[in-house]
Amino acid sequence: MGTREEARAWLAENWDPADRQGWLAKVVDAGYAVPRWPREAHGLGLTDAEATAIEEEFRAAGAPGAGQDRTNLWANTLLAYGTKELQGELLRPLLENRVGMCLLYSEPGAGSDLAGVRTRAVPDGEEYVVNGQKVWTSMAAEADYGMLIARTDPEQPKHRGLSFFFLPMKQPGVQVRPLRQMTGEAHFNEVFLTDARVPAANMLGAPGDGWRVLMTALAVERVMMGEVNAGVITRSGGGGEADLVELARRHGRLDDPVLRQDLSRLLMLRAVNRWNNQRVQAEVKQGGSGSAVSIGKLLMSRIVHETGRVQTEIVGPAALLEGEENPDGDAANFAALNAFFTSIGGGTDQVQRNIVGERVLGLPREPEVDRGVPFSQIRHSG
Repeated sequence: MGTREEARAWLAENWDPADRQGWLAKVVDAGYAVPRWPREAHGLGLTDAEATAIEEEFRAAGAPGAGQDRTNLWANTLLAYGTKELQGELLRPLLENRVGMCLLYSEPGAGSDLAGVRTRAVPDGEEYVVNGQKVWTSMAAEADYGMLIARTDPEQPKHRGLSFFFLPMKQPGVQVRPLRQMTGEAHFNEVFLTDARVPAANMLGAPGDGWRVLMTALAVERVMMGEVNAGVITRSGGGGEADLVELARRHGRLDDPVLRQDLSRLLMLRAVNRWNNQRVQAEVKQGGSGSAVSIGKLLMSRIVHETGRVQTEIVGPAALLEGEENPDGDAANFAALNAFFTSIGGGTDQVQRNIVGERVLGLPREPEVDRGVPFSQIRHSG
């Protein structure tokens, strides 16, 4: 029996949509959560083709949990750079979604230029003391840990004086304040760190090696963000590819040739995005940098913006309405407004275009006036 058939048989025996309690634990036990990983890390050591077949069977059954070796940002970063002790403590809980996580990257003065972060982490015995401010932090209020990039050596150039931590969030030195979005939600937060403490054992990678860890984490995040559908976007999440077609049918617009062309373009973009993700996986497997993942991030942003535009076109003037009494209008309204965060989160579209230009197309690098200069000597505004 092949890998696909084994996964199909296992799902037929174990998957019950009505009883999801403990489901992820079963998936981890079977090795299907991270089939590409080695067995000592809860995986099966399978090839990418075999793992992809498993993911397809899980999608066909409507069962969650497989393919986290590509899309679980927290677990992939921990496996790549965390100590064996930290992996033993957190790897399985992360795969089972029992640990709340957030990203402590961007700062008010360091967004697109992440290497310019000014949050400091100063060693104090077996801990580091952290002071600074982070912003646009999703899920900060509920998180148990934050993946923190902080400056540990200001006398090094800005890319070399950074370190990466799993910072405990439930402590007195961490203050979280919500940020209201134009959609009316408050998924993002600003986080103030005042003498917060993080064990030195929670550092991922070596001191000063945080930029390399961050690049790995960002690559996984962009793969995760690049895997979107072309379905209806609502406040509770997107639907399947057929959702937009069904929406057009309900509004009597499915015979509109221009709209049909728009729907076809969205499905085309999704197919190209899927092929690009496969290209990235092959590139990384052969020892490449995976820079083409930035193309996937740009495609994802384009798909989400286009989806919002097409939803608005289908619904028409009702797209100006919101509220439960106008569900289609509310969804279109939300999709159009919510699309803009995808052009910012995980690295702005402009940053992705720079990466594609320099690392994929081989164009000249942008000038860096502070390259090689100790961070303490760089002039900062504010």
